[in-house]
Parts: sequence; structure tokens; C-alpha cells
Amino acid sequence: MPVPEDQPASTAVSPVVPEAVHRRRWVILGVLMFSLLIVVLDNSILNVAVKTVAAPAPTGLGATQSELEWAINAYTLVFAGLLFTSGLLGDRIGRKKALLFGLVVFGAGSALAALADAPGELIAYRALMGFGGAFVMPATLAVLMNVFERDEQPKAIGIWAGSVGLGIAIGPVTGGLLLEHFWWGSIFLVNVPVVVVALIAMVLLVPDSRDPRPGRLDPLGVALSVVGLVLLVYGIIRGGELADFTDPTSLLPLLGGLAVLTGFVLHELRTDHPAIDMALFRKPPFSGAVAAISLVFFALMGVTFMSAFYLQSLRGYSALEAGLLVLPLAVAQMLFAPRARLAVARFGARAVCTAGMLLIAACLASFAFYDASTPVWVLELVLFAQGAGMAHVMPPVTVSVMQSLPRARAGSGSAISNTFRQVGGALGVAVLGSVLSTAYRGGIEDRLGAVPEGAARDAAGESIEGTLAAAERLGPAGRELLPSAYDAFLGAMHVTALVSTAVALAGTVVVAAALPARRPLGDGGPVPHAPHGKGPGRGEAREAPVRQ
Repeated sequence: MPVPEDQPASTAVSPVVPEAVHRRRWVILGVLMFSLLIVVLDNSILNVAVKTVAAPAPTGLGATQSELEWAINAYTLVFAGLLFTSGLLGDRIGRKKALLFGLVVFGAGSALAALADAPGELIAYRALMGFGGAFVMPATLAVLMNVFERDEQPKAIGIWAGSVGLGIAIGPVTGGLLLEHFWWGSIFLVNVPVVVVALIAMVLLVPDSRDPRPGRLDPLGVALSVVGLVLLVYGIIRGGELADFTDPTSLLPLLGGLAVLTGFVLHELRTDHPAIDMALFRKPPFSGAVAAISLVFFALMGVTFMSAFYLQSLRGYSALEAGLLVLPLAVAQMLFAPRARLAVARFGARAVCTAGMLLIAACLASFAFYDASTPVWVLELVLFAQGAGMAHVMPPVTVSVMQSLPRARAGSGSAISNTFRQVGGALGVAVLGSVLSTAYRGGIEDRLGAVPEGAARDAAGESIEGTLAAAERLGPAGRELLPSAYDAFLGAMHVTALVSTAVALAGTVVVAAALPARRPLGDGGPVPHAPHGKGPGRGEAREAPVRQ
């Protein structure tokens, strides 16, 4: 029978999944993971390819560091800004339809990005890919919540989170192989056949579901969130370019973005059909979970952006070698994420997630001690430990968010979780990328006397790739710049690592203060439900029945 919407999710009787869907639930999860794979794979491929895209034509596009940041953030900002609406649309029209639409748009954007002739075109097509991806990721998690019973959801979410590790593993290696043999655009073109296979599997195997009583859309809220995020991140990136956050072209967008986002929060509190229910944030486990998600990805994405330059520009590894070197991070996530629920059941969410955050912070801090001769095995060990830490944070906090809401609002819950994940990642690239750029400029500025004044010197001082390109143009006279560039980059990387460590430690404090001590996240006690094939309630739910 229907459950009142105001009844807490933790005490509501869990609706039983139809037997036909229940029997093939693991196959469906495999299809969902394959669809999610392309979203994650795309970002990890681009992180490996930043050096190649930064190279002058015809090797790359000659993108500056700020343009590279925008190539990453154009995707994540559009993605995050539209997640609220895509989650609501999926609940309204059907999650399978949202998935199919998102895959088609993502595939088209990938094909166009592969053929881009300039950094501006690449940024625009990456935004289109973000539009499609916004309909894919939340829908996969929403479908998962509607094909698994509550007692199996933590295990399924752990495997779902592990597929992120699989994407991290496949992305850099695939990107490196493609860049070894093809032009830079192949890193996007590879998405197209993956999309085709995912579409076929989706049509044949995945059931549809929706909320029979969906809320109204909130176009004003969506517009405010997108505008606010874009202004905020643009101001941060611009400040990093100029090494001056008080410059009007940086300060005004920063203040404007904060003002618009404040307006977004006030609008969400007052409207009767909010894109995000602000009352959820009054629950410490929920607010602590989303804070942990955003802070983990803030630190991770910023350091991933930085480490690509460390491995390729400083250490001299190829794109393929750099991709292989990050495999331990992905392998650890794949191994431990599906098992995180066992640690939570034994030690409690607070202990497990706090330990995971501390491990992440320690790994990020280790970057402050790296130099050009740090043994590779040390880097591999640290990356494995960092992946293990993330694997014991992300699945439990995702379970907390998803089980805080009834199944009928699974799309909205997934949108909240993934929005904070993407916003944290976008701001991590922007803030830590700007810290890296500012610190590097401070370390190299006085050593660029051989570079002509004006735009050439400004470009040479923005990043290590800019300095190396200027040194190459100068010929033999530019060789003196190389030691200075390497020293300045190491100094900037150490500063950035310490900032990212501070962010991770802040996340540790939030997790330790907000998450429950002994009970598994999202578990309000035993939840009764009829076993499959028994009882008159089989197949009843608060939402439209799952259609095969």
C-alpha cells in the first residue's frame, strides 16, 4: 500500500521489487555500470591528456592552463547545474528515458569534441557532453535503488562506486594508448562506440520506473545555480591567471557568484517546489555525507590535475605511462568499495569514514615531499592507499544520502549526491589549479628575463607547460629556463598539496562530528518487507510499477 510522503524513509515499509526484475538485478547493475563508465572514463582520459592538448598544433590545441581548467570545468559545471532538473525529470518521465536521452547527447558531444579546432570549441562541446552526462549518472543510481531491496542496496551501491574506480583505471590507460597511436581527438571519439553498446543494452535489459506524484520543475532555481557556479569558478580561475584575486575581473565574478548562490539558497527555502529540499540538510548524517562527498572530490580532482603535470612535464613519462602509474588508485577502489559496507557494519560509519578521510589527507600531504627523484614505488603505494581511503568514504556516504529519501524520489536523491560530487570536483580543479598557477608564477617570474615582455612572458609564467614551450621557442638560449621551471613547479606543487591536505582534514572534522557512531549509515533499524514470491504486497510501491 502507498506510504505517506511525510513518513520517514527509515521507517517506511520497503516496496518489493517485481520477481522478474529481481532475478536479473545483477545484470541490470552491470548495464548501469557500463553506462556510468563513459561519464567517469571521459574525465579521467582528459586528465591524462592535458599535456597533449596544451601542446601547440598540430599535436594539440595550444590550450593554456586556464583553458584546460575550463575544458574540465565546462563539463562539470553544466553537469552539476542540471543535475537537479535531470533528477526531477527522471522521476517524472521515467529514469530509463532519461538515461537514453543522456547517452545520445553525450555521444554526440563526444564526436564533436573530437573534431574541435580550437580550445574554445573544445570547451563548448565539453559543455554539451556535460548536458548529456547530467541525465546519465543520477539515473543509474536511481534505477539501482528501484531494482534492489533495501538490505542489498549498500552492497549494490558499493559495486556502483567501484565502477568509478574501474573508469579511473580504464580511462588513463585507454587515453595513453590512443595518444600513443592517434591524434588527441581520439580520446573523445572512443566514447561513441561505448555509447552505442550502452544504448542497445539499456533498451533490452533495463526496466523503467518513475514517481507517480512528481514535484513541479524549478527553472529559476536551476538558472540561479548554473549562473552562480559559473561566475564563482570563473572568478577563481581568473584570479589564478593574474595571481591577483583583488583584480576587478576576478573579484567581481567571485562576489557575483556568491551573491547568486545565496539567492539560490533563499529561493529554495521559499518555493513550494524546490529543486533541492533544504530541510534535508538539517539532518547531521545527511549534511555530513554530502559535505564529505564534495570535500573528497575537491581535494582529489585538484591533485589529479596537478599530478598529470608532475608525471609528464616534470618526470618525463608519456601519457600511457602516466595512465599506468595511476592504476593503483583505481585498483584499490575496485577492491575495497564493494566491501566498505562490512567495515561500516562492524565499526560504525563514523569510525570508518573518519579513518578513510585521515588516510586521504595523509596521502595528499605526501605530495609536499615529492621531488624529481622520488621512487616510483613510493608514488604507487601512496596512490593505492588513497584509493583505499576513498573506497571507505564514498559508498557509505552515498548510502546515507540515498536511504534518507523514499524510493519514489530516488532521482532527486541521486541528483543531490552527484551534484555535490561534481561541484566539489569543479571547485577543486579551479581553486587548487589557481593555487598551483599563482605559486608557480611567483616562483618563475624573476627568471623569465630571456623571454620577450608582453603576452609571451605572461604565457610562459602561467604554467610549467608555458615555460617549457617558451624555452623550446628560444632554442639553446632557453635551456637555462628548464631547471628554474622544474624548481618553481615543485615549489608550487608542495604548496598546493598542503592546501588540499587542509581541505581533506576539514572533511575529516565534518565526518567525525556529523555521522552516526555505531549504526550503519541510513539504517534506522530493521525494515520489514515481504520476501519475493510471498505475501499479498508483492510489487506494490509508492511509485509507478517497474516496467520490464
